[in-house]
Amino acid sequence: MKKQVLFIHSAGPQRGHAGSGDLAAYLKKRLGPRFRVICPEMPDPENPSYESWKVQLDHELLAVENQVILVGHSLGGSVLLKYLFEENLQKTVAGLCIVAAPFWGKKGWKSKEFALPNKPSKRSSLPRIFLFHGSDDEVVPVDHLSYYAEVLPFASVWRLANVGHLFTNGSPELVAAIKKLAKTGTLRRAVDSGNKLPFRQE
Repeated sequence: MKKQVLFIHSAGPQRGHAGSGDLAAYLKKRLGPRFRVICPEMPDPENPSYESWKVQLDHELLAVENQVILVGHSLGGSVLLKYLFEENLQKTVAGLCIVAAPFWGKKGWKSKEFALPNKPSKRSSLPRIFLFHGSDDEVVPVDHLSYYAEVLPFASVWRLANVGHLFTNGSPELVAAIKKLAKTGTLRRAVDSGNKLPFRQE
């Protein structure tokens, strides 16, 4: 059975080379035939709302098998993490990769709609999480990576040099993380150095 990756794109136009299209295509190519990369079109990406994206995620997760790997680019990453904080999933999530996501809150961008709920106890039930951000991100300041790292101290954190917001040329580190999650297939958090990728600076 193919390993399943559910990829949630960014906000904004998604046609051609805009939005998350290049990153999604890169992942499909680099992960190869052993993986099925599912890239649903999220509702009204140029005027997104959390509620409409949540409804779409409900639908997408009903359609996949257990042990799905979640990947979210930009707003897609923010929405996936909020969804995991708020919902009781019926499917097993092997892990979550968050790419160039904005942090919503006092330290980041101001929006109650996309902000994480204050549920510290929920963190213990989260899957393994990998955070990726490019040092040259021209849309979401790289400081947002540190804000997420504070909230998710168990996450594996990668700050990648010479990488912009769209991850146009992909990321071998992201591919490696997805393959790692596909092998382990577990809900347990990465809490020790043996199970975590190192924090990577420029």
